[in-house]
Amino acid sequence: MATVVSLLAFTALVAAALHQFAANGQLEVAKWQLFVQGAVLQYLLKGLWATVEVSLVSGAIALPLGVLLALARLARTPLLRVPAMLYVEILRAVPLLLLVYAFLLGLPSTGIQLSLFWMLVWPIVITNAAVIAEIFRAGVRAVPRGQTEAGLALGLGNWLSMRLIVLPQAVRQTAPALVSQLIRLLKDSTLGYVVSFPELLQSAKVLGEFNHTIVQSYLVVACVFIVLNVALASSANLLERQMRGGKNGSGSGARSARAPA
Repeated sequence: MATVVSLLAFTALVAAALHQFAANGQLEVAKWQLFVQGAVLQYLLKGLWATVEVSLVSGAIALPLGVLLALARLARTPLLRVPAMLYVEILRAVPLLLLVYAFLLGLPSTGIQLSLFWMLVWPIVITNAAVIAEIFRAGVRAVPRGQTEAGLALGLGNWLSMRLIVLPQAVRQTAPALVSQLIRLLKDSTLGYVVSFPELLQSAKVLGEFNHTIVQSYLVVACVFIVLNVALASSANLLERQMRGGKNGSGSGARSARAPA
């Protein structure tokens, strides 16, 4: 019932917005023809690629950094565990926008000069690495303790048991959550407007202000982000179903192998 009410409310909201746009002439064909011009499409595609590039580079750095932080938090020595814990707890609480402003306004005063690209990437990496660390640590904790004990019984040692037995299982368990975090990371890239980095949202802002089509530009970009997020979410759901299917298949195989005995 709640879903139906929410859907009706959303439909009514969209209808009211469209009516308001039409009343103010925002749905006129002339205002939308701009977005089928080759030069405009090329400009927006360039902004889209900048967004994807920021997301890919940030993810490529944040993912292994998050794994290292998770392993440090799981370490027995306080020299690794305590600093990693402080990093994760503090950086998860600090707003990303605050970090972006710190890199934009704080670093130049210390004499450190970064390009606009890295001024956006590093704050995203710093915050997402903390979140990924918690996701991965939860995945490691979810692996039954018996798996580690079996490795130790075979003489593998703590590190080899973690690397060969626990980590592969933790990666499989956390893969859907990590894909979902990549969706969050993609959204984080829209803060490029703060440092004037020409990602998709910033490109739409410039295009809208130049052509007096702010509403149209932002709606087009919103549709692009919706498509990207739906594609990533579908990939996460597909990955999760495949993993569940693999687990069920493994379980059936194990039962059938034990049946004759």
